[in-house]
Amino acid sequence: MKHIIAVHDLSGFGRCSLTVVLPTLAAMGVRAYPLLTAYLSAQTAFPAGDKAVFLDLTDAMGQVLEHWKYLNAQFDGFYSGFLGSPEQMDILTACLREYQRPGFLTLVDPVMGDNGRPYRTYTPQLCARMGELAAQADVITPNLTEAAILLGEDYDPDPSLDKATDWLRRLSLEGRRSVVLTGLSLTPSTLGAGCLDRETGEIHTFQAPLAHGRFSGTGDLFASVCLGRLLAGHSLAQATQTAVDFVARAAQAALDRGVDPLQGADFEPLLGLLTQSQ
Repeated sequence: MKHIIAVHDLSGFGRCSLTVVLPTLAAMGVRAYPLLTAYLSAQTAFPAGDKAVFLDLTDAMGQVLEHWKYLNAQFDGFYSGFLGSPEQMDILTACLREYQRPGFLTLVDPVMGDNGRPYRTYTPQLCARMGELAAQADVITPNLTEAAILLGEDYDPDPSLDKATDWLRRLSLEGRRSVVLTGLSLTPSTLGAGCLDRETGEIHTFQAPLAHGRFSGTGDLFASVCLGRLLAGHSLAQATQTAVDFVARAAQAALDRGVDPLQGADFEPLLGLLTQSQ
């Protein structure tokens, strides 16, 4: 059993962030300890945002980490997703100083935007701070928008294989970290990811049949599956392929059952596939 710190928000309605991360990692034999950044009554893609409940938990994050330190908690890894402020970045930088050691796996999903635009809360300053946090990671899992932000490039929704390869190499910081580039479509009917493994320098791409629809939480699901595989000792290529295939199946399952895409991919009935293949 591996133990990781999972730094995410929690949405009460709509499956994303921790409501995706916790069951997925549990199915893969990983015990995730939530370090909550915020509580939301519903994930942000739902309408009537002015009625939403939002509780900022920045002030509690440092207290939680102090308590864990008092309890002499030990962890095998760290996984962060959406973050809301520079103060949260500072807290997590201190957290990594406390826990990083040989064998400790740090995965940062640099959640900053999608569809070519940063999220409303992500100012240029906050994007820069996310880049600083991601520089401390062993693995990052940006989508195409986030890759463009990290590189200071114009967004390209359909990069060629050569361009994706160039982005992977540059995002690796000269091979100091592994990179999984998500949302990569190399044919009109497929969607997947590319990865660069810092251990070998190898680059691989994986594609799965495209499920038409934009499902909330698929980035969280992808990163969770990838992390679970890595913690089990699989290679980055194996982890990426498993994540590509699983997310595609979960998205198609949601389409088949008529699930509202805002509710996310229909992953729960498929978790046994992850458990069986550990």
